Order: sequence, then structure tokens, then C-alpha cells
Amino acid sequence: MRIGIDLGGTKTELIALDKTGAARLRFRRPTPAGDYAATINMIADMVAQAEGESGETANIGIGTPGAISPRTGRMKNCNSTCLNDQPLQQDLELALRRPVRLSNDANCFALSEAIDGAAARSPVVFGVILGTGVGGGIVVNGQLLEGVNSIAGEWGHNPLPSANREERPGPPCYCGRKGCIETWLSGPAMRRDHIACGGQDITAAEIARMATEGDAACMLTLERYCERLARALAGVINILDPDAIVLGGGLSNISLLYEQVPHLWSSYIFSDSVSTRLLPPAHGDSSGVRGAAWLWGR
Repeated sequence: MRIGIDLGGTKTELIALDKTGAARLRFRRPTPAGDYAATINMIADMVAQAEGESGETANIGIGTPGAISPRTGRMKNCNSTCLNDQPLQQDLELALRRPVRLSNDANCFALSEAIDGAAARSPVVFGVILGTGVGGGIVVNGQLLEGVNSIAGEWGHNPLPSANREERPGPPCYCGRKGCIETWLSGPAMRRDHIACGGQDITAAEIARMATEGDAACMLTLERYCERLARALAGVINILDPDAIVLGGGLSNISLLYEQVPHLWSSYIFSDSVSTRLLPPAHGDSSGVRGAAWLWGR
């Protein structure tokens, strides 16, 4: 049995998979806000509950909102800031009394969709998170590619490609730079762009819904979004040339993306034809936690 845990800022989810990938059990708990020690204890309690209910001891993989620094062995780049600079893996292994595998939540999403999801059997897969932030993960022949700096797939903190005059220098990003892809393609970024172009102060989900109902301002916002997403993904294709790109996060539910973006990205891709497929996730919100379980392989 494999246990996967998706450690989020507001909730933490656990899933237990059998050797075929079928879910044995699944449950969630609120994540202790800003409390590192309580987070460790919560994860230990969740594992104890799962193993008590199943009667089995499991391998444990955990998807985190950041990455382990190869230099220090401690967490970095976590939007759950209480995790930053903490020896999370070591503390979890001490609490659980066994080896634990950790990876970024976007990596876990990509792994899930590459192993038994939308891009199953695809040799090279780029998994994308389009939500409150923008992240990504790379899987090659079923193996997660994390990189020597533990930042493989972090496309969200590159500049938006082919930025026009109105897009430069771009909005400020929490990373300290301006005009990052995340500042254009996250959910809050869509809302900001809509307001800046004269639209109502509404969420990305509301913009998408109203666009399908024919609202002109919302349709224009989605058009701008699709064009920017096409440019950003074209940059990934020019470097990685993946067989498939799978979208995740809240914005992955916008069906227009799968219709429009592949038509738009060809203008920016260095090839006479593009065979890369743009796909919605097969496992939806479950992909991250399933991918954490698959950190131990099939």
C-alpha cells in the first residue's frame, strides 16, 4: 500500500492506493495555520489513522507547497511560510519512523497524470498548475525530473514571452521581479487584468462563466488570457518538446483553453507542425495527492 499526502495551506488530504492504483481510503483535515510542529503531528496522526483502518504499513509520499533546498536540506519557496527553512523531511521521518519521499505539489500533479492520468503512456509530460499561483512539473518516461536545483518545471517565474508594450515591465511578483508568467496567468492575475481593462471586480471563475453566457468584457479577458497562455506554453514546447501538456488547478476547468490555445501557440513554436497535446486532467483535484503516493513508483 502507498499513502499520498497533499500538504496544503488550508487543508491536507490523504489517499491510500493499492498496487493497481485504486483508492483504499481518502480523507482530509484542516492544516494548522502557521504552526509547523502541529503540522508534523497532524500528518503523523493521519498516517496512524489510515494504517489503523487498513491494517497495513505503507510507503509515504508527500506533496508540499515548496521544495527541498539541495544546499541546506531544508524547505524553500513555500507559500505556507511556516515550512520555509524547516527540515521537513527529517522531522517527518523521525515522527513516522520510516523513510518519506517529498516533492513539490506541481511535480506530484504531473506524476499522477503521467502515470495513470490524461497523459498515461506519454514519454514526456509537462504538468501545469493554473490556480492561485502558477507551477509546473516534468515527467520523462514515468520518472519525475526535479533538477539539480530542485526547480525543474518552475515556468511561472520566467518572464511572459513576447511581451508587448502594454505588458512591459509587467505586474510585480512576490519573487521580487516583474512580469513573471504567474503575474499574468494565475487566477488572481486574470481578475486583475479584467479590472484593469474596465471589467467588474469578479473572480476568474465568474469571468469564465460570464464569458460562456456572452458577456463581452469577460470574453475579451479570456481571449487575452488564451493568447498569453499560448505564448507561455510555446516557450516550454520550444525547450522541452513534450508529448503532452496537462493543465491542473482551478483555471483548468475553462474548456475554451483546450480549444483556443493549441491554435494560437503555433505562431510562437519553432516547428513546421506541432503534435503536442493540451489536455485536461483525468483525476482533477485528486491528481496532487495521487501523485504523492506515486513518488514510490508503481
